[in-house]
Amino acid sequence: MGSIDYLERIPNNVDLAGNRRLQRALEEWQPRFLEWWRDMGPEGYQARDVYLRTAISVDAQGWAQFGYLKMPDYRWGIFLAEPEPNRAIAFGDHKGEPAWQEVPGEYRGTLRRLIVTQGDTEPASVEQQRHLGRTCPSLYDLRNLFQVNVEEGRHLWAMVYLLQAYFGRDGREEAEALLQRRSGDTDKPRILGAFNEKTPDWLSFFMFSFFTDRDGKYQLASLAESGFDPLSRTCRFMLTEEAHHMFVGESGVGRIVQRTCEIMKQHPNDDPRTHGVIDLPAIQRYLNFHFSVSLDLFGSEISTNAANFYTLGLKGRFEETKKTDDHLLKNATYRIITLDKDRLLETEQPALPTLNERLRDDYVADCQRGVDRWNRIIREHGIDVHLRLPHRGFHRAIGACAEVRVSPDGRLLSQADWDAHKHEWLPTEADKTYVQNLMKGVTEPGKFASWIAAPARGVNGQPVDFEYVRLA
Repeated sequence: MGSIDYLERIPNNVDLAGNRRLQRALEEWQPRFLEWWRDMGPEGYQARDVYLRTAISVDAQGWAQFGYLKMPDYRWGIFLAEPEPNRAIAFGDHKGEPAWQEVPGEYRGTLRRLIVTQGDTEPASVEQQRHLGRTCPSLYDLRNLFQVNVEEGRHLWAMVYLLQAYFGRDGREEAEALLQRRSGDTDKPRILGAFNEKTPDWLSFFMFSFFTDRDGKYQLASLAESGFDPLSRTCRFMLTEEAHHMFVGESGVGRIVQRTCEIMKQHPNDDPRTHGVIDLPAIQRYLNFHFSVSLDLFGSEISTNAANFYTLGLKGRFEETKKTDDHLLKNATYRIITLDKDRLLETEQPALPTLNERLRDDYVADCQRGVDRWNRIIREHGIDVHLRLPHRGFHRAIGACAEVRVSPDGRLLSQADWDAHKHEWLPTEADKTYVQNLMKGVTEPGKFASWIAAPARGVNGQPVDFEYVRLA
C-alpha cells in the first residue's frame, strides 16, 4: 500500500487503474493543471533542473527521494496515508461508528465546502509566490521555495482527487473552478483573504510560510480527524509535507534575525539599515501583520459552522484522539476573549461554538514556540530586544475585534489613536521599499544575500554550497 507506482500517468496509491471513470476524469484535468502551472507557477525557472524531494511511499519508514528534475516534470499524484484498521469516528454524534468510506448523503454539501476551501489555498500560495525566484537570496533558498511550490501543487491534486472521486459532477465543476480563481484577482479571487495578499519579498515569504502555512497545519490536523476516512487519510499524508513548509519559514526568519544581530554586534551604534540588513523593529512589524492576517483564517470566535462540523463528525479538534473528555462537548464550556462594549474580557462560553477559538489557541501556542527560538538567537548575541506576538485582537478583519481597534498589547483604541500609531505596528511604505530594495538575486552556489545568514546545514546531507538549482 505504501509504495507509489511511478509508471502510471498519474502516480497514486489508490488503485486509480481500477476505476476507469475516475482515471479518465483526472487525466482530462491533468493538462489543465499543467497549463495553470506553466502560467501561474514559478516564473523564469520552469526549464531549470531543481534538486527536489519526491514522494516514493507514504509509510513511516520513508517516503521521499531526492534528485534533479524540471518542475513541470514533477510527478504530482494522489497519495493517501495507510488506512487504520477498524477506524471509528472519534467525536460528535457519530462517535464510535465505523469511519465513512463514502460521503454521507446528508453531509454532502458541507463536506464538499470544507474540501474546496482547503483545496483553494494550495494553488493560491503558488500564485502569490511565483515572482520570488527573481530575487532569491541563494540557490539553497530558491530550491526550498520550489519544493514548497511543487508540494502545494500536489496538495491541490489531493483535494481534486476527493472532489472527483466522491462528488460527481459537482466535484468536477469545483475542480475546474480551483484552476480558474486567481490570488488577488478582483473578479475571481481566492476564497480566503490571506491568500489574496501579495508576497512581494522574501521576508514576507518566510513570514507567510511560518504563520500561514502553520494555519494550514492546524486545519489539516482537524480534517485528519474527520469521520470521512478518505479525507482523513489524505490530510495525514499532507501534514508530512507541510512540516517542511513551516521549517522553511521558521529557519528563514531565524537566519534573517541572526544576520541582523551579527551586524548589530559589529556596529552597535549604527542603524542596521546602513549595513544592508533588516532591523528588528521592521521584522516585528512584518510579524505583527502576518500573524494577525493568519489568525483570521480560523474564523469567528463563536461559530455555528464550527459546532456543526464537529457534531456531524466532519472536522475534529487538533489531536482529538489524545483528549480525555467525552468528545461530545454538549455540556462543556471554554474560556474565550469576548468584546463587551469598550472592554475585552475572558468569558465562559459553550464549547461547541467556540471550537475555532480553541484551535486558534493551539495555533498561538505553537507560534509562540517559534518566536521563542528567534528570541534565543537575539539573546545569544547579547541584544536586549524581544520579538512578541501581538494580542489576538490586533489588526483583525474577522471576529469580535473586527469592528474595533486593538493595540499589540491588547488595549482598545480610538480610531484617532490607531491612526497615530499604526505605522509603529505594521509595515510602513518605507519598510516595504527598503526591504524590496534589498531583494537582489544571488545565484552563485554557496553565496548568500547580505541580509540573511547561511543555514547551519544543506538539504539531504548536501553541502550548503551545493548547486541546488542548475542555471547553466
